[in-house]
Amino acid sequence: MRLPVPGPRDVLSALERGSEQVEALLGAVPRALALLDRAEVLIERASATVDRVGAVVDAATAEVARVGTVVDAATVQVERVGAVVDAATAEVARVGAVVDAATGEVTRVGTVVTAAATQLDRVDTVVDGAAVQATRAGGLLDALEPPLTALQPTLQTLADTTHPDEVAALVTLVDHLPALTTQVERDVLPVLTTLGSVAPDLHELLNVSRELNEILGKIPGIGRLKRRVEEDDDFETPQ
Repeated sequence: MRLPVPGPRDVLSALERGSEQVEALLGAVPRALALLDRAEVLIERASATVDRVGAVVDAATAEVARVGTVVDAATVQVERVGAVVDAATAEVARVGAVVDAATGEVTRVGTVVTAAATQLDRVDTVVDGAAVQATRAGGLLDALEPPLTALQPTLQTLADTTHPDEVAALVTLVDHLPALTTQVERDVLPVLTTLGSVAPDLHELLNVSRELNEILGKIPGIGRLKRRVEEDDDFETPQ
């Protein structure tokens, strides 16, 4: 804002205007002096403000420098944190892979445990059956112990007197038993079933032979011939 300070032109203009203007100018001088005093005060205050602003700027510059240092240090720390985060990310990925593998192994272990439980159940069943059979076998051995004890001398004698050739022959006989059984069933048993009808015929044949022998004995000379035949049979029969 421009201050109303009178200049030379104002003074000349005032002189030309007359005494009233001179009085007015003279009345404005104290006001101009007061304005100058106020302007000096304002200038001093502005100078102090400028000084304070300079101090503030210096302090702000120092703070900016400190902030720059802090920002640089923070940048370094951020970079370090970034490296740590990258390493942590890699470790997390590795841990994830390990967890996945562990999960697969746990699943496999669960399958194995289930199969093992099934096998254990089967083993328990077999053990229970074996226990029953062992109980039965124990009872059977208890029942067989007296006769086996009684037969032990006979069995020992049989073992001592049995030749390996006899054992081989017995094995051969056992090998032929199926064929022998087949032949007996095919050839012998049918004949045995017909013996019931053959017996009367044999009895009748014996009766006829006996009657024929009696008839021959009544023929003259047959008795002497019969004795000669019997003597020849006795002579030819080995003693």
